Amino acid sequence: MSSCPKAELAGAFWSLPVPTAVSLSPSCSCLMAPMALALILGSCLVAVSRAKHLPRPSLSLHPSQGVSLGDSVTLRCHLPSLAARVMLYQNRQWRTEKEKEKGQTTVEFSFLNTKWTDMGVYQCQYRVLDPPGTSEISDPVELLVTDPSYPQPGISLSPEEQVRTGTNVTIQCWNQGYQGTIFLHKDGHSAPVQRQDPDGIGTATFTLFGVTPADAGTYRCSYRPGGSYFLSSPLGDNVTLKVTPGPAHPGGTEQLHGNMLAAVAGGCAATLVFILVLIIFFLLAARRRRMWTDESHDASPRMPEAVLLQVPPSDSESLTYVELQAEPPSTRPPAPPASPQPSVIYAQVRTGGPR
Repeated sequence: MSSCPKAELAGAFWSLPVPTAVSLSPSCSCLMAPMALALILGSCLVAVSRAKHLPRPSLSLHPSQGVSLGDSVTLRCHLPSLAARVMLYQNRQWRTEKEKEKGQTTVEFSFLNTKWTDMGVYQCQYRVLDPPGTSEISDPVELLVTDPSYPQPGISLSPEEQVRTGTNVTIQCWNQGYQGTIFLHKDGHSAPVQRQDPDGIGTATFTLFGVTPADAGTYRCSYRPGGSYFLSSPLGDNVTLKVTPGPAHPGGTEQLHGNMLAAVAGGCAATLVFILVLIIFFLLAARRRRMWTDESHDASPRMPEAVLLQVPPSDSESLTYVELQAEPPSTRPPAPPASPQPSVIYAQVRTGGPR
């Protein structure tokens, strides 16, 4: 069995383009495996890179709650206006797919007669051809089937009257003695806003802390009997929460504004003090540096005290060693030695007659 030399393999693999590699002689057929592997890995990398740039789709359920057996339900996959093929998955398994024309932003999957087998978790994904790529999968949406044989859950709101912004509101739901998770729903939301396992008496307490006008609305409860994850009870009676814009207590706004002003004023004062300290520090440093500079300029070199002695240059026999060292050298030629002076004898001579 013939094989290609290592040098020939390396040169063909790195220098020849892909179409040339296909026409290699049988003796170099061993190149096909690494070339095919490189092509597969390259296509995978391109697909992954393409998926990162494609916008992620979203999936919505209509109606979002209260679907009973035999009702019609529609799943809408929202995606960019690209020509694509849209896939629908149920419980992470492929369910069906549709073609989407360019310019459309949604693709609908409808169930005209909902059955038990339609319950589950749905997600959607799309694939484009030019350039080829597949998007990420959407967030999951649950399709629940309501069983009217279960009694409706109870609900209560505290405080019941209209509340002001910042008030804590409590909503209690009870599942009529059935086991299972209790869900709090708000009209206009496709998914429950909160969920909670009930206590020993089948009651769940949901607290909305510091409510705002966005929390106002109509709330309902439902529960899922134990062991039936995609089976739900009917929605119970509703309670309406009304939130009035304004402080929860009289004078709250004034106090809030006062606290904000105090905080701003304190921050400004701290900043001003810090700036003043920096200015004083730099001024002191500049002054000290200026003093050092002036002292260095004013100071003149002092001569030793011995230099200040005035000594006649002609009489150096009686000078001390220090005085001799301090005497500056003279460029004049030395003077000839002085000629010795004759000694002078003074005598007192008296003239005149005898005393």
